[in-house]
Amino acid sequence: MTADEGVYAWSAVLMGSPILLKLFDNNATLAAQVFRVIRHQENILTVNRAHSEVMAINHAAGKAAVSVSRDVFDLIQCAHQVSLLPDSLFNFTIGPLVKRWKIGFQGHSVPPPQELAQLIALTDPHQVELDPARLSVFLRQPGMEIDLGAIAKGYIADVVRGFLRHQKVERALINLGGNVQTLGAPPESAGWAVGLKKPFSQRDELIGVMEVVGKSVVTSGIYERYFELDGRCYHHILDARSGYPLDNELLSVTVIADRSLDGDIYTTLLYGLGVERSLLALRDLPHIEAIFVTRDDEIICSSSRQFSFRLLDDRYRLITDSTA
Repeated sequence: MTADEGVYAWSAVLMGSPILLKLFDNNATLAAQVFRVIRHQENILTVNRAHSEVMAINHAAGKAAVSVSRDVFDLIQCAHQVSLLPDSLFNFTIGPLVKRWKIGFQGHSVPPPQELAQLIALTDPHQVELDPARLSVFLRQPGMEIDLGAIAKGYIADVVRGFLRHQKVERALINLGGNVQTLGAPPESAGWAVGLKKPFSQRDELIGVMEVVGKSVVTSGIYERYFELDGRCYHHILDARSGYPLDNELLSVTVIADRSLDGDIYTTLLYGLGVERSLLALRDLPHIEAIFVTRDDEIICSSSRQFSFRLLDDRYRLITDSTA
């Protein structure tokens, strides 16, 4: 635990990421409870836990339906619905491709095209049967695997925020390795300062800083997990339609919303749409705002109703969608 000007911070490594909690009370007991909440959620949601509910579903693929807890079923149902949206990059059945590429987990080679084609056949969300009455999930094809990694952190961040609210906490920040969820704002401050990382740079190099009050900030970038081979960058944002990492004009997408779960969902959806189509879509989504960083060193903001942004690196050009 560290303290600085009345802010007390606790950190741990969970879900393979550094976790940071900031409070304005020196309450080590509450901090320990928060980390227990995170560990519990990790144990039931991750595919990296032998006895997790998600792993039980994957092990039974092609054999039997598996009943899960209400919270896990609801999250899977949400992921299923988003995966079925037209042209959705979001696909929670992408597990076989993620496991094969291993990007970020000692994966440094490109799978053969014929192998990817076989795995793509196992990433069809239409092949998932959900039974709300039994809270059961059935993967019709052997070898199918669901992967909630794209939304687990957002869901858990929202669970932590709910827990803190139940404990009557009015001001706090929780950072789950890129998913930042806030309550209120620091005393005598316009909001929580959340940095926008410079792609392919040191961890503390920032393009700019945004200030938010009671909002979630979720960033997904191709520089988070990747490897380079023959002059090409292969990153972790996979497109289940092609089997390969998505290749477009974007380096990162940041979503500002009330729910961190929405941040996880929309960073993926917007990545798939690209900047132009995303800006059009966001005009009909007043609860979602986004910041795009492009390969041409542009920072494009959908609007600035829910946050303020300050540019720190003059090598980038800041653009705001004036029609939003």
